[in-house]
Amino acid sequence: MKNLVQEKWAKRPLIISGPCSAETEEQLVATAQRLANTGKIDVLRAGIWKPRTKPGLFEGIGAKGLPWMQQAKKLTGLPTTVEVATGKQVEDALTFDVDILWIGARTTVNPFSVQEVADALRGVDIPVLIKNPINPDLELWTGAVERVARAGVKQIGLIHRGFSSYGNTEYRNAPMWHLAIEMKRRNPEMILINDPSHICGRRDILLETAQKAIDLDFDGLMIESHIDPDNAWSDAKQQVTPERLAEMLDAIAWRKEDVASEAYHAALEKLRQQINHLDDEMMQILGQRMKIADQIGKYKKENNITVLQTNRWNEILERAFAKGEKLGLGKDFITKYLDAVHMESINHQTKVMNG
Repeated sequence: MKNLVQEKWAKRPLIISGPCSAETEEQLVATAQRLANTGKIDVLRAGIWKPRTKPGLFEGIGAKGLPWMQQAKKLTGLPTTVEVATGKQVEDALTFDVDILWIGARTTVNPFSVQEVADALRGVDIPVLIKNPINPDLELWTGAVERVARAGVKQIGLIHRGFSSYGNTEYRNAPMWHLAIEMKRRNPEMILINDPSHICGRRDILLETAQKAIDLDFDGLMIESHIDPDNAWSDAKQQVTPERLAEMLDAIAWRKEDVASEAYHAALEKLRQQINHLDDEMMQILGQRMKIADQIGKYKKENNITVLQTNRWNEILERAFAKGEKLGLGKDFITKYLDAVHMESINHQTKVMNG
């Protein structure tokens, strides 16, 4: 099985699927068999221990579900993966020959818990996937990777499952794609798996989210599947049947990172050079904008005026929204962009006024 795990780890795309929670042996084995029958699944997942946000929710069947995973692997030939949050859970999972472990978002956020898991992994030759922390903090995610790496684990991968954010309504966890992309940039040798199930929280937008991940060159997907999703004991709304999952995977446009075409590369390089020139111009303009902000800061200091002028900020936003709509720029993008520019402008003015 070790050779098979190595083979799957190197496969692109790597598809991981299975129920959110192992509920009964019958449910888990039946789900595994139907997933295997699709011929599209590389690794079987199931929640054995389920850390929940609130008490009273189903928190997993516990270690007694591990023999079920072992049986499912025996019947289907699929390698298995489970989430672990404590040293004891690592030991139990290894006892029942789980092939890949993952550290969940609620564990990644706590360095003490990550260290406990890392200590239990010391000297163990097993791949480990690490989910992003619940909150959008790349340093916590990086810290978890470093702790596991220092324990001697050689094969480490990343799972992007979205982040909790105030005001988010479309997704269960806001994707914040830029954070996952930055984490991949910092760790180019690590595989990056997208988890649409936890990003979406509902099955109707799973496909479009999975497609975006593949378009962004993610190395694979982890999608929850259940034989009877509507009656699942946890996260029912985000799970799909094995057969529906196969349909979704067939519907995804699997794009290549590169092609061996000189004409393609020449055309792309020309367009990239245009972008480079425009980026240079934008930097020049932003630099000029900040020099004007410095001058405004001087006038405010001389006249004893506050740095933040709320009415003026609202005027800038409304003007930008109207202009941006005509240029095909989204309101969300304009808001984030101007927020960043505005904060830099405030910093410049504050230095002038306090300098």
